[in-house]
Amino acid sequence: MSTSNEEKLREYLKRVTADLSRTKQQLRDAEDAGHEPIAIVSMACRFPGGVTDPEGFWNLVASGTDAIGPFPADRGWDTDLYDPDPDAPGKTYVREGGFLQGATLFDPELFGISPREAAAMDPQQRLFLETAWETLERAGYDPTSLKGTETGVFVGAVASDYASRLDALPDGVEGYIGTGTMSSVLSGRVAYAFGLAGPAVTVDTACSSGLVALHLAVQALRQGECSLALAAGVAVMSSPAAFVEFSRQRALAADGRCKAFGADADGTTWSEGAGVLLVERLSDARRNGHRVLAVIRGSALNQDGASNGLTAPSEPAQQEVIRRALANARLTPQDVDAVEAHGTGTSLGDPIEAQALLATYGQEHTADQPLWLGSSKSNIGHGGPVAGLAGVIKMVQALRHGVLPKTLHADEPSPHIDWSSGGVRLLNESRDWTPRGDEPRRAGVSSFGVSGTNAHVILEEAAPADRPAQPSPGEETGGPVPWILSARTPAALREQAARLLAHVRDGAAPASTGFSLATTRTAHPVRGAVVAAKHEEFLAGLAELAEGDTTGVTAAAGADRPVLVFPGQGSQWVGMAVELYEASPVFAARLDACAEALAPHTDWSLLDVLRQKDGVPGFDRVDVVQPALWAVMVSLAELWRFHGVRPAAVLGHSQGEIAAAAVSGALSLQDAAKVSALRAKAIVALAGKGGMVSVADVADAVTERISTWGERLSLASVNGPRSTVVSGDPQALDELLAACEADGVRARRINV
Repeated sequence: MSTSNEEKLREYLKRVTADLSRTKQQLRDAEDAGHEPIAIVSMACRFPGGVTDPEGFWNLVASGTDAIGPFPADRGWDTDLYDPDPDAPGKTYVREGGFLQGATLFDPELFGISPREAAAMDPQQRLFLETAWETLERAGYDPTSLKGTETGVFVGAVASDYASRLDALPDGVEGYIGTGTMSSVLSGRVAYAFGLAGPAVTVDTACSSGLVALHLAVQALRQGECSLALAAGVAVMSSPAAFVEFSRQRALAADGRCKAFGADADGTTWSEGAGVLLVERLSDARRNGHRVLAVIRGSALNQDGASNGLTAPSEPAQQEVIRRALANARLTPQDVDAVEAHGTGTSLGDPIEAQALLATYGQEHTADQPLWLGSSKSNIGHGGPVAGLAGVIKMVQALRHGVLPKTLHADEPSPHIDWSSGGVRLLNESRDWTPRGDEPRRAGVSSFGVSGTNAHVILEEAAPADRPAQPSPGEETGGPVPWILSARTPAALREQAARLLAHVRDGAAPASTGFSLATTRTAHPVRGAVVAAKHEEFLAGLAELAEGDTTGVTAAAGADRPVLVFPGQGSQWVGMAVELYEASPVFAARLDACAEALAPHTDWSLLDVLRQKDGVPGFDRVDVVQPALWAVMVSLAELWRFHGVRPAAVLGHSQGEIAAAAVSGALSLQDAAKVSALRAKAIVALAGKGGMVSVADVADAVTERISTWGERLSLASVNGPRSTVVSGDPQALDELLAACEADGVRARRINV
């Protein structure tokens, strides 16, 4: 072979080797993408027992609360449903179940739905809309901001019998029944309401529907079909038909309690709820700066096939779905600490499920380090399509708190299960969840459908760097902080204030709470605010809002345009505007124009004052600080305008009022500068020897307090619900400051 041919062959082999290396890397990347961890970045839920959020659900299961109660009285159900005879037609031999409070309530205006259309909507659609909205807000999204994004919606639900309850249709409802009750519209309604452009799928595999929906969301994220996804399960019973049907089959527990894996297991009980997760690829969650509540490492689905009956579970199929989920997670059975089981409390299903767990997880666990087994159905009943999501939310919270809650009504493990065949133990008592060395905590969650579709998901606790920060409940601020609330109606604002009051009653971090309220909630037109520095002041302000006392703290805002509010003296600080002047040509140009307009009326340079140059007057002079503030506020407004923020209205106080006049065009820049400078000089000339003190209390209380000093002190102004200004003799003001400090009332002197 000639030298030239050898060189050609060598070059060819190099290219082939490089191509082969690239192909292998692409295959590895594709394989890794199919196993990429999925982050749970937000959750919302509704469950029996008055549960309205994941924190409340955790409190319920961690405290061992039984949430089963009587049949609802607000749905028009027959009040004479009970009959102890299992064969009594149209009757049920149980008196209780797991029911949602307020399932008949809905605020259609929030979602742009007319009252007539809302009346025709299946309550499951209403509930999913509400919990999906909350899930997005809890992740820091304004739900309306996701319009047009590749956000998917995957929800598990069973066919609704809501339409059968509408025997006499209200006027105007015809024409809405179809979309109001179709299962497909359940996912489509949420996608439409928020403008989401990713996949929208409603899944019905009976009791495994919610976990199947989560599996589909995970697969869609890994395959790039969406970048963010809502995964949910929802169930609301419009009629007692499920209780009547399963009474004929004698499948219900007579006392309405699921005794999962317990010796007294005698049937299941039906319940309701909604559970919604917001999930995205872990790499995306980190890049987007999202908090990670937990991680989905793997999931799998399969079918029972031809088991010993259409609705009978299959142990081999359950073993196989567990093995597939572990393989998808690239884990072994020993890597998982606990399983939130399907655990319906039936004498047929529970032993089959337990034996499948014993044959898989149990073979790599020991009596000293068993797999711990539990079921939230013992607390809230069997929620059908939402059951799997309830299990996920429970275990996410358990991972975060390091506790495995007990399974109720199962003090004695079932004698129909061979517990000695593997290392699986029933959680008939709560246990601390201690990590195994450096390994993160992990849990499995199972759901099995009466249709034969099985699902298993494996969760892992979030890495320390990905977990949400825990604020200090007693954190104090350096000064007043606003807590901003908004709603579509005054009534909704009052309800929101009441909910927030209940949530923070035992403590909250003022600054972080205020930041979250201002930046992670949708801005609705009816607004309210509580401005305070201490916890008790926030509670008092929220109580006033909740009771309807909204004087001075609420306003109706335009849907699209903001309002600019300019403050008076007191908002200044040394060095203000200097960095922005150097960085923003727009701000600098407007500030230069203000300086030129002020120059004929002052004996100092605005820019020298802001830069605090030697020999120039400082902010301790009223005739300096007020015109300087005016100029900075006018220049900031110009910068906002340059970036497209054009206010619907402007208003202000003191120098802020003059700034508002300049920004609105009511005064020219030159006239506003003249008014600002001359007004400040007049204040200096007219000022007497008195002073002022701002007291953080209501006006009536301050008036009563200063009555001790007689004519030496007087009420000067009321700046807010808890911001009152007192003026008078300097010595009396000193005494007032001392008295306020002794009583724990915040007060400060105002430099005139």
